[in-house]
Amino acid sequence: MTPTPITRKFILHWGEMGTRWGINRSVAQIHALLYVARAPLNADQIGEALGIARSNISTSLRELQGWRIVRTVHLQGDRRDHFESVGDVWELFRTVVEERKRREIDPTVALLAECIAEADKAGPEEAHVATRLRTLHEFLTTMTAWYEDLRRLPMAGLVEALRFGKKLRGMLGFGRAAKEKA
Repeated sequence: MTPTPITRKFILHWGEMGTRWGINRSVAQIHALLYVARAPLNADQIGEALGIARSNISTSLRELQGWRIVRTVHLQGDRRDHFESVGDVWELFRTVVEERKRREIDPTVALLAECIAEADKAGPEEAHVATRLRTLHEFLTTMTAWYEDLRRLPMAGLVEALRFGKKLRGMLGFGRAAKEKA
């Protein structure tokens, strides 16, 4: 499989963006290829399309499966594993956000609670640290609660809630109309 110029351009860009998001370039490129592929691909097809070593492909696919954005597909008459990306961009976004929360936010909230408890016991020399950590903890728990409320929405409700942002700014007096009145 040889990617078209447009597909190649997208794959290269997604790989570059992946490095900015803290994701390995090969992982991001494989995801990009699978996202735009018309059908599930096996590891050999991925390697041929991207020029990536087989060992790197296997490791990258495991990582993408760990993120729950790529799944294994079995095709009749072919013993090899084939892979496909989550195709719905909203479901993809929701899954990535859930994984980021689980991997990054939840451990940070737990550590902050632990540090706050220790700082409170330490006495006045840690009062400033305790105050700052408490503020950060409150922010993260507020954002987590907001996220949990949004996460419970059906997909159509989530899309509508995210699109409601512009209207909400106007209702709260932060939109263009509010600026024009000032």
